[in-house]
Amino acid sequence: QFVQFAEVFPLRVVGVEVEPALYQQVAGWVELVAGLLLALGPRRLQELSNFILSIVMMVALFTLLKLQQPLAMCCPAALCLGLLLLLNFRGRGSRAKTE
Repeated sequence: QFVQFAEVFPLRVVGVEVEPALYQQVAGWVELVAGLLLALGPRRLQELSNFILSIVMMVALFTLLKLQQPLAMCCPAALCLGLLLLLNFRGRGSRAKTE
């Protein structure tokens, strides 16, 4: 299925071609490392990993919508993106109160 994902890769419009197997490996490692940093890292790395995971989820949603997948396929990525954004905005509010 990553062959289809590579065909609608967002940076393809600027000439970036990706190999499906490499795309799958890079996406997996980025999600794994960013997820671990989000759960276990210090505050700055949590913020960075939240940003990275948000970008990954946006690309996932873009890809699924571009491939015209059923809405049920988009729900997990949309839910994860919503939770990441909620975590980001909640974190900013609590940090502003402490400063």
